[in-house]
This record gives sequence, C-alpha cells and structure tokens, in this order.
Amino acid sequence: MKKVLLLALIGLSLSANAQTKKTKSNANTKKVTVVEKKKVVYQVFTRLFGNKNTTNKPWGTIEENGVGKFKDFTDKALQEIKKLGVNYIWYTGVPHHALVRDYTKYGISNDDPEVVKGRAGSPYAVKDYYNVNPDLAVDPAKRLEEFEALIVRTHKNGLKVIIDIVPNHIARKYVSLSNPPGCS
Repeated sequence: MKKVLLLALIGLSLSANAQTKKTKSNANTKKVTVVEKKKVVYQVFTRLFGNKNTTNKPWGTIEENGVGKFKDFTDKALQEIKKLGVNYIWYTGVPHHALVRDYTKYGISNDDPEVVKGRAGSPYAVKDYYNVNPDLAVDPAKRLEEFEALIVRTHKNGLKVIIDIVPNHIARKYVSLSNPPGCS
C-alpha cells in the first residue's frame, strides 16, 4: 500500500511538472514566449530512506529494525531523485524529537518511554528545534555536521532543501542543547 501511494504521489508530481508557456512583451513590445517550469517537491521521511532492514518488529530497537541515515542520501541517490523532475527535497522528521534510545553519553537527556510513540518517537514531538535527530547520524556527537553535509550535498546536486517544523508540536520535555546566542 505504501509503495502504491508513493508511486501515485510521484506520478502526480511528474504530471505537475509539465511545462507551460506564457507570452510576455519585452521593452520593444515584441512578443516573447517564456517557458516556465513548475516546482516539484519530493517529500521523504528521512529515517526510512536508505533503511534496508524490513524486520518491522513492534517496539523494536534500531538494531532490530534499522534506521536510515543522513549519509544514505548519496550523490547517486540525489541525482536519481532529481531525474524525476524534482526541484526541492523535503526532509521530514529531521528536528530532534523525543525518542527512547539512550544518548546520555552525548549529553542528551532521556525521554520517558511511556509517553514516546514507539522507540523511534513521533517527529512532531520536537525536543530541540536547534538540533537534529541523533538516530539519523552515523556519529550522534556530530549529528549537526552530518546534517549540514547533507544540505551541502543536496545543493551540490541541484536541489533545494525544505525542513518542516511545527512550532507548537513539542515533546513533553523540551530541552535545547544548541540554542543560538540570544535564544533560550
């Protein structure tokens, strides 16, 4: 079902990418035909992309069920996405949200497993708007650097980046470790 829905969405995106023509007048009042390309957004749930593990064990750990990483968006993968006619890639679930995995050795406080939706948590229960999900990094201590490298790689491959946040969707325990100066 998920694959069918994804293919349907891709099909809609491709049909939306059809070119349209407009006639404009230039300074000398000659008519010029301008071809405009519609913008196409490819939304991807970041923690699923690149995860080859199909176990899908209820309440399973990352070791049991796997998780996609920022590094999975390789130049090749981004070029294949671009070939679909995509202009923007929307990385969903990137902000650091409440999850069950223990990252205390990286200075990240634990969340109460009784209020987290599964071990992976809901990407709309944000714990720190100024940081990214440590599950998505190969080295959680360098998660921001890995994410910044993904943005650079995405731009290098001719795509623009969209990250979604919903300001009032926060975890029960919001604790930012990365506030910029002047923010608290």
